Amino acid sequence: MLLAVLGMSAILLTNEGAAAQTILKFHHDLPEDSAQHVAAERFRDLVAERTDGAIEVKIFPNNSLGDDVQATQQMQFGAIEGGIVPTAKLSNFQPAMQLPDLPFLFPSPAIAHAFLDSEIGDELLASLDAVGLKGVTFWESGFKQFTCNNPVKVPSDFNGRKVRVMESPIIIAQFRAMGSTPVPIAFSETYTALQQGVVDCQENPLVSIVKMKFHEVQSDVVISNHAYLGYALVFSKRWFEKLDEATQTILVDAAREVTALEREETAKREAGYIETIRQSRATLSELPADNRGAFEKATRSVHDEFRDAIGAELLDKTYRKIDELTDS
Repeated sequence: MLLAVLGMSAILLTNEGAAAQTILKFHHDLPEDSAQHVAAERFRDLVAERTDGAIEVKIFPNNSLGDDVQATQQMQFGAIEGGIVPTAKLSNFQPAMQLPDLPFLFPSPAIAHAFLDSEIGDELLASLDAVGLKGVTFWESGFKQFTCNNPVKVPSDFNGRKVRVMESPIIIAQFRAMGSTPVPIAFSETYTALQQGVVDCQENPLVSIVKMKFHEVQSDVVISNHAYLGYALVFSKRWFEKLDEATQTILVDAAREVTALEREETAKREAGYIETIRQSRATLSELPADNRGAFEKATRSVHDEFRDAIGAELLDKTYRKIDELTDS
């Protein structure tokens, strides 16, 4: 009888010990050697250290839990606890999150970072509460570049071209404004679509172009810095609100602390990505500075088209803030 009681006690202790550890499944859409994954690993380590192992962050790269939209839906229901999702994809849930994706909005990475870390960035993150997400901070893949099977120097070079886009109203509108036909295609299927000629062009940051080998099936890579691809680091609100306040603070502080590392890793890798493209068959060029104004003019209608969806007051505040940061 004593042995049975002792055995039952051991089982209960084991179960209590197992229950004491909380698993945080962390989603992202890039490979394990990306800046995002390196930052996620640092976040994992900080959380383990600061919670004494009570929370274990398990990282799922390469959309292994589903694509960004599917993962976000799972976060709403608490089936996935957290991750990073492109702001363009989050616009399917909260239209205001389209703001950072407006073409030719940010003149430099430094201004993009300062803006997203400002009170307006906080306002964007807070808007996710309404759709079951806890927005915490902004990570990035950096500025997007054009790749095409023809040189790109002026907006008319997109006339009649079929362009792969992510499922984002603003990005679809951006390419329509330049006379092309945007074709929404899943990120994982883009290489094949380019290879088979289903589409002629696409846009992505350098990390995606190189890691997904888009430069191997496109003749031209153009450093255009025409738009920014930011990620919001989010938690499932349903899951997050069940945690005690001390644990919530640890998670938020760790995520924000790692933001600088993620951005540094992104910038550090870009020189290597450019060299990889240079050594490929693709022609690497920069968008001529004198032509940039023509692209800005061609896509300005996109800002006007989405003014109401994003919020007129928010957009006006954005322009003022960017002017302030540019002049400082």
